[in-house]
Formats: sequence, C-alpha cells, structure tokens
Amino acid sequence: MKKGRIISIMIVAILLLLAGCSRSADREMIAGSESQSEGVSQKTVIGFSQVGAESDWRSANTQSMKDTFTSENGYELIVEDGQQKQSNQIMAIRKFIQQEVDYIILAPVVETGWDTVLHEAKSAGIPVIIVDRMIDTEDQSLYVAWVGSDFELEGRKAGEWINQFLQEKNIAHANIVDIQGNLGATAQIGRTAGLTQVCETNENMTLIASEAADFTQARAREVMTGLLTQYSDINIAYCENDNEAFGVIEAIEAAGKTAGGDIANGEIMVVSFDGVNKEALKDVQSGKIACIAECNPNHGPLVKSTIEALKADEAVERFSYVEGALLVHDNTVSSISVDGVEYTTTVVDEAQIEGKQSN
Repeated sequence: MKKGRIISIMIVAILLLLAGCSRSADREMIAGSESQSEGVSQKTVIGFSQVGAESDWRSANTQSMKDTFTSENGYELIVEDGQQKQSNQIMAIRKFIQQEVDYIILAPVVETGWDTVLHEAKSAGIPVIIVDRMIDTEDQSLYVAWVGSDFELEGRKAGEWINQFLQEKNIAHANIVDIQGNLGATAQIGRTAGLTQVCETNENMTLIASEAADFTQARAREVMTGLLTQYSDINIAYCENDNEAFGVIEAIEAAGKTAGGDIANGEIMVVSFDGVNKEALKDVQSGKIACIAECNPNHGPLVKSTIEALKADEAVERFSYVEGALLVHDNTVSSISVDGVEYTTTVVDEAQIEGKQSN
C-alpha cells in the first residue's frame, strides 16, 4: 500500500512538472511572437475614393496612385470606384472610416455636399487629402491639403491660344461651342470660366452655345451632332477633355465636315484638354485636334509627399499644383501670355506619342 501511494505521488509530481514546462514554453513562444511582431513595420493604409473611370485621364490618375502607394513603399492602397455618383463616394468614405484607414484621398465628383461625411472622418482622426477637383465648404479644416491642376488657368491658356491663332491666321471672327464636362465638377467650372473670360475680352471670339457632355465620348458625339444641326456656322469646338474631343470629331465627320484648323475653308477646329494617351496626341499630330491644354494626372507623388510630411509632423502645402504644357499641331502660335506669364507651346512629335499610354 505504501509503495503504491509513493508511485502515485511520483506520477502526479512528474505531470505537474511537465505542465509547468509546457506553460513556460508557451510563454516563450508568445514572447517570441510579440518580439517578431514588434520588429515588423506596419504599412500605412490609404483609402482612395475615385470618381470613376469615365475618361482616359481618370484611369491614368488612378494608376498614378497605384504606382505610388505600393507595398514596397510601405503602403496599402484601397481604391473605391464611385462610378460618377456622390452617394457611392460617401459610402466609400464611411467604409474607410470603419476600416480605420490612416489617410483618405478623395477625388470628388462635384464640389458641394461633403461636409457631413468629412466631419465624420475628422472626428475619427483621419486626415483627408482632396485631389483633382475641389470641394466647396466653409469649414476648411475638413481637409488637410489639395493636389491638382489650375483648371481656370488651363481654360484661359486654351482660350488665349485660340485668340492668338485667329490673329496669326488673319481670321476676323470665330463662332465657338463649349462641350462641357460634368456640370458642377471643378474641371468643368474652371475650363468653362477660362473660355468665357477670353471670349468676353476678345471681339473675334463668340461663344454661341454651351452644353454638358459629362466628359464622355458617346455623350459628346450626341451633343455635337445636335449642335451641328442647330448651328451651321460653328468654327471651333472647345472640348473640356480628350474623350469629348473624340466624340466631337466623330460627329463632325459623320456630318460630312472636316475636323481641322483651316477655319477659313470650312473646317471645324477642335481644342481639348488632358493629353494623356497616344490616340489624343496622334489626333494633334494629324491636325484633327489643333491644341490640347495638358492636364497632368500624375498626382501620386505630390500626395505621397504630403502624407510623408504629415507622418513626420511637418508643415504641408495647403495647395499643390501640377504643371501642364500646351500641345499643338504646328508652330502657328509659339507662345501665349496669361496674366503676364509666358507659356510656350510644344509641337507634338513621335517621341511624345510613344511616351504616352494607349487608349
């Protein structure tokens, strides 16, 4: 009996010893795991609410963000396509807030109607950076910075190029139609305002009609077809992006007319914006598009610089502008001046075309 009791006690002791060793090993494994976790740098998570993919410029803009905010650079990028609807973008921002992203990038479809959701982001402590189009709000603290183009300056540059072209060609007067983008979008507002200002200050330019085509090729063709039926004396089509220019050229050719710069002999000159793909530049080289005011979609690096400054608690530029050239068919106009600043034109060649993406 005593011998059996002793054996039982020894077995219990051994089991307790093994259990203690196991718990000790578990603690060591947990400590090791925590140590490894602490040694791995956490990625910065970016939520990007993009308007959509309605144009080649928009696709290039999205690609710029993808190329910039890579895993190799220490980022995780979440892209939400708003499909041209503000309601979709608002839902995307609320989703980002729930996901507790580190930063939100917003390319707003229109300027107004963002205060409520951006207040939610601010309350969650998530900085918001606006890109491309601007927002209209009285509370400037709702976003930390804006990155994009000066759309009104783009419009004034394109308008002044038209003015100088007419003077160089000794054309006394031209009738212009404005094929507008999404009404209420910053690009539309600025480019429309730029053209309007130039027309108001130059008697040789008359704006006879303005109609929205939503920055799309199909809608622009439809709009231009109607305008050609309504007006027989259109000399210039001012298209607020390249996709609209493609649709306008289709409408001009379908009507038995020619898209080109020989206004004196009945051609209809097409002026456009963006200049991000080969097809648009090929049309400039052939003369179907006379001039493109370039709108640089490469926002990623400037946004990244802003985020890196914020992470380092450094001051950031409130407004950062990307620069764009005037891409032209020939050297009829070698330079223009806006507000005392001279801008030279760039005649499109094969090298520039090869450097662009395909449509």
